[in-house]
Parts: sequence; structure tokens; C-alpha cells
Amino acid sequence: MSGSEFFAQHFGLTERPFTLLPDPDFLYWSTAHKRAYAVLEYGVMTRAPITVITGEVGAGKTTLLQKLLKNFDEDTVVGLISNAQGSRGELLQWVLNALGIVAAPGTDYVSKFQLLQDFVIEQYAEGRRVLLVIDEAQNLSFEGLEELRMLTNINSNKDELLQLILVGQPELRDMITRHDLRQFAQRVSASYHIPALDLEATEAYIRHRLKHAGGTGREFSDAAIELIYWQSGGVPRLINKLADFSMVYAVTADQASVEAATVEEVLGDGIFLTTAEPAKDAAE
Repeated sequence: MSGSEFFAQHFGLTERPFTLLPDPDFLYWSTAHKRAYAVLEYGVMTRAPITVITGEVGAGKTTLLQKLLKNFDEDTVVGLISNAQGSRGELLQWVLNALGIVAAPGTDYVSKFQLLQDFVIEQYAEGRRVLLVIDEAQNLSFEGLEELRMLTNINSNKDELLQLILVGQPELRDMITRHDLRQFAQRVSASYHIPALDLEATEAYIRHRLKHAGGTGREFSDAAIELIYWQSGGVPRLINKLADFSMVYAVTADQASVEAATVEEVLGDGIFLTTAEPAKDAAE
């Protein structure tokens, strides 16, 4: 029996509501996610040289990115790089691969750069924009970020011919605000940091996903949701993980809904592992 059937039989759902895989169809538009998406769209629309979106692990950055990519038409050429690492020259090869540009074995750096420049200029002449998206960009080195900045120098003296979108964890924001990367920061025209959800948004998030999966949204009690919030710190991926385990426990105990006691059992058994800080009381 699949995970979807497992839950559907007990809760009457059509699919599993709390998977850990990014799924734009399940996207909950919190205020922060709306703003982050607006910044992404603004960056693309205004041909910003570099747009940066940051957030904690599991904050929904990749899901937003996938939503954005689905909305591009044939006038936008997109190259997607996930988790790129390496020294100078290796990153340029990642870029060529992402854009489908073939360089013969042994091609030197200058020739590779010329291949990229020729490609970008050709696309611009045909009325298309070239967008390079780098996910998990916090893994880039200082040299890698400098190399990306140099790539944005490919322009027509009027329009940006190559736009960059960098998505990563908070360390990325720390990196690009360093004094020795000030030239990179000056090229960042749009940026936004996605914070964790608060209690109200966490409740709306959980009930949204339940309804999207064919439920009523009331499969979790208010007390269960509050406990999930405190333990997950409001990070969507951790909310999903704890909610998913809690539904499994509810099914095995033949409970009609997930209660706070159900969540406490999951926590007591130690199967919910996280290094995230628990949510803090706003009054503290």
C-alpha cells in the first residue's frame, strides 16, 4: 500500500499531505512567501543582474523556485545549477552544462567564456533572455561568487544579457555582505530572506496542506498544531516531518484525528530528529 493510500483509507485523503519533497502544487502562500516570490518576479522583470533569496533549510525556497520556473515561456532560456562547488573554471563549466553549451574536451577558460558570451548575445539578438539559477548557493566559494559577478559583465550597455538568481541558506547572505565581496553585493538588485512561520501561519499552513490533499483541514487539533509549531520552530520542512509521523501514529492507534498526545508520543519515541531551535515565545 502506498503512502497516499495509507492515509486515504483512514483520513479520507487523496494523497499524502506532508511529504518532504518540494511540490509547487502544495505551496502555502504565507506573507513572507508572497514577498519572496514578488522579489523573484521583480528581479526577472527588471532584468536585475543578481537576485538573492535566502532562508533556513526547509523554509520553502526550492518550492518557490520551482513555481517560478514553471511560469517561464519560450522567451526565457533557463539554466539551473544545484549545489555547484569547485574552483575557478569549474563553475564556468557548470554554467555551460546548465545552458546546454558544449565545449570540446581541453577547451581553455578564455574559450569557454567566449562560448558563453556568444551564446548569450545570440539569445539576446533573437529576443530571449538568459537566466542562470543557482540553488544551494551558500556552497559557493569566495572565488565562485567573484566568478559569477564577472559573468554579469556580459551586457549590451543597455540590458543585462545574463541574469542570476541565487537561492541559499542564511550563510549566503552573510557571505555576500562581507567587505571583500562588496562589488558582488553592489550587483544585487533584489534580495529577500524568508523567516520561519509564526504560530498563526503554521496553523494555516497545516490546514492548507490537509485541504489540498482532500481533507477538511481539521484532522489536527489546535493543541497538536501548537505543539508542532513549538517543536519545529515554524520551519516548513520540519513541520511536514513531525506532522507526517504524527499521522502515522494516529492511524496505527486508530484515532480519528491527531491530538497533542499523539505528537507527544512521536517526540517521546525520539524519531523526530532536528537541530533547529524550538520556537521562542514572542514575549521573551
